[in-house]
Amino acid sequence: MASADVLKPDFTAQRGHFIFTDEHEQLRESIRRFVTRELQPHAEEWEEKTFPDWVFTRMGELGFLGLDKPERYGGQGGDYYTSLVLAEELAHSDSGGLGMGVAVHTDMAMPPILAFGTEAQKREWVVPAIAGRKILCIGITEPDAGSDVAGIKTRAIQTDSGEEYVINGSKTYITNGHRAHAIVLLTKTDPDAGREHAGEARGSGFTLFLVPMDAPGVIREKRLQKLGMHASDTALLAFQDVRVPASAVLGQLGKGFYHIMWELQGERLIGAAGAVAGAQRVFDRTLAYAKERTAFGRPIGHFQVTRHKFAEMATKIETARQMVYTTAWHFHNGQYPVREITIAKLYAARIGVEVADECIQIHGGAGYMKEYGIERCWRDLRLNRIGAGTDEIMLDLIGRSYGL
Repeated sequence: MASADVLKPDFTAQRGHFIFTDEHEQLRESIRRFVTRELQPHAEEWEEKTFPDWVFTRMGELGFLGLDKPERYGGQGGDYYTSLVLAEELAHSDSGGLGMGVAVHTDMAMPPILAFGTEAQKREWVVPAIAGRKILCIGITEPDAGSDVAGIKTRAIQTDSGEEYVINGSKTYITNGHRAHAIVLLTKTDPDAGREHAGEARGSGFTLFLVPMDAPGVIREKRLQKLGMHASDTALLAFQDVRVPASAVLGQLGKGFYHIMWELQGERLIGAAGAVAGAQRVFDRTLAYAKERTAFGRPIGHFQVTRHKFAEMATKIETARQMVYTTAWHFHNGQYPVREITIAKLYAARIGVEVADECIQIHGGAGYMKEYGIERCWRDLRLNRIGAGTDEIMLDLIGRSYGL
């Protein structure tokens, strides 16, 4: 066989994945153009001020807030993979906080309204949310109840007439909490909720409510300061005798815990995709740096020790990516792969932090400086090991899935 006929590897070729069609790739290109032209230039500014609300308006105009949402509510009617594409491409904004704020709106707050809400609730909140005219947030975590969701204390008590509920309590670490128009709020409607007692599951007695953030008694107490994700606003919220109509109940009364557990699966998979994309982004930026930065007379990427660092990172990123894509295929095809989603979330979150840390090391002193933006990648990615379920909770869920 002539040498010209031998198939040779082309490492520069773009390789798609079987879950993505040409339409997905066209969407990817469109989102990336928007992100790099209209969002990325503001990354440094938004680290100081948080990103402005016009981002939601603009993304709504472009149809990016309802890619996988039904057309009858203003969405694009796309499949689940379109939401993965959005999560991945927002990594090119170089602002983890922006990606977080958008994901809370599109993949945390909207799905339970679409899945469990009444037609009136969907018209009131989902339609303007997809259009970018209304911003959503979700309230689960409390000062004394984080991973232990069943331990929440926020109470919703029905009035004697049965026409209203009165809500009291607090929520913390609420992304979009200062800008949101409505919150999907997890409350306790049974005083014994969260306890083990005869004939009832541990999660019974919790209820979701759709609460307008301008309702009397909703207090946005303070803007929280964070290690990373500076571009997103994060709030401590208080609810003092907030009165909402019975029609504000989202889904089934007493089943809010189960509704949220369902919602967390999609959120965790989107988070995993975002973590992989964030790792790929910092990898690519560091690779370009390693090819240009010289030491001892040659580019630092040509030293074996550095070359092996990139090989290790690439292996981890690709392993996580394939895990996320395969799990997304199962999820898209009507399965409920909780174990696989949990594994993917755990692994992707960990490798994101590992890759960012190694990229700081390759940059040396420059990596520790804010002007290069590499240290921000680490700070932003670090939240993935805490948000939407800590590493410890993920490990416990995986272990329990094997009957342990």
